[in-house]
Amino acid sequence: MKNYTQVYVKNSAEAAQHYCNAFGAEITCEYWNEDKTAYEHCELSVSGEGFLALSEAQHPCDVALVHKLKWETMTFNVFEMGSEAAVRHAFDVLSDGGVVLQPVGPLPWNPCNATVIDRYGVCWWIAI
Repeated sequence: MKNYTQVYVKNSAEAAQHYCNAFGAEITCEYWNEDKTAYEHCELSVSGEGFLALSEAQHPCDVALVHKLKWETMTFNVFEMGSEAAVRHAFDVLSDGGVVLQPVGPLPWNPCNATVIDRYGVCWWIAI
């Protein structure tokens, strides 16, 4: 059995590139809508391993409201990133236009981590 995470966001093509930048991922599978403006389904991989799937949301998410209320209904945990530099890079990319819930720093269970809701309304916990 496998568990593969997927997000539904507006501006899915932009989001795919944003997440590739944040995590050093590459697009390994993509199915576009009829007018080639958004993904029906897209898969990202890191070092050949499936990392994240995403699709265009059918209904808009009020990202401004999510940021204002700092909703945390689900968090994607990305860990074993390998270095503090990798965590800081992902944090810089994800926090651009997002809301920082916990800045980069130590916790008792991890020496370098952060939590941010990105510009698409997705909450991320990133860590070494």
